[in-house]
Amino acid sequence: MTSPMPAPSAPPPAPPFVPGAVLRSPVGLGRATAALLGLAIAADLFACAADVQEMNVAGDIADGARGDDVLHRVHQVDALYTVAGHAQTWTLIATAVVYLCWLWRVRVNAEAFDRSAHSMRRGWVIGGWFCPVVHLWFPRRIVLETWDASVPWGARTGHGWVNAWWTLWIVDLLTGYVANVTMEHAHTARLLRNAVEQMLFSDAVGVAAGVLAIVVVVRLTRMQHRKALAGQALAQAPAPAFG
Repeated sequence: MTSPMPAPSAPPPAPPFVPGAVLRSPVGLGRATAALLGLAIAADLFACAADVQEMNVAGDIADGARGDDVLHRVHQVDALYTVAGHAQTWTLIATAVVYLCWLWRVRVNAEAFDRSAHSMRRGWVIGGWFCPVVHLWFPRRIVLETWDASVPWGARTGHGWVNAWWTLWIVDLLTGYVANVTMEHAHTARLLRNAVEQMLFSDAVGVAAGVLAIVVVVRLTRMQHRKALAGQALAQAPAPAFG
């Protein structure tokens, strides 16, 4: 006769109360953030197309192409490149605003789930992205701690999605900076082509980072939603603050 299987660990009767940490649904903000990240990906793809056009024209000029047709192509590509740059800038600003609202929401929820899981003050949720140097790792740390506090009771989860997203984000950030500096000092068509190649790589990495960012947002939002509902069901009473 086999011994009975041990019962899985059960969640506490309800999410613990933390002063200033009130559970609120992250679903709406999560959906809005994912949608805007998709728009930012579209802008990056548009920028990749502009990069390819710019590379082709610069390469032709470097190979000796001249004439009115080449000049016309230069004007067209410059206009396209400008539009792509504006599209990236404005979608980035809009996405950043909504993303930070979502990140604040899930961080506060995570404090309600487990206050001890957080080693940084709440203000770093916003400030960590704008403070020089520490912006390279503070946001990742905040997301990881929020992720860990949001894992359903008794479940296990790794950090693979978060680490992959953050790695690509840093690569995009650094390669984009290098590409911009190279472009500013490109005084020949051949140097310009090389700079645009670097920018194409950065924009392509940005697309991949955006896809992984959507995955992280959707999964973290879903974990918090399910964990909050599980706590309510166990308590056999809805939590008025979650909604």
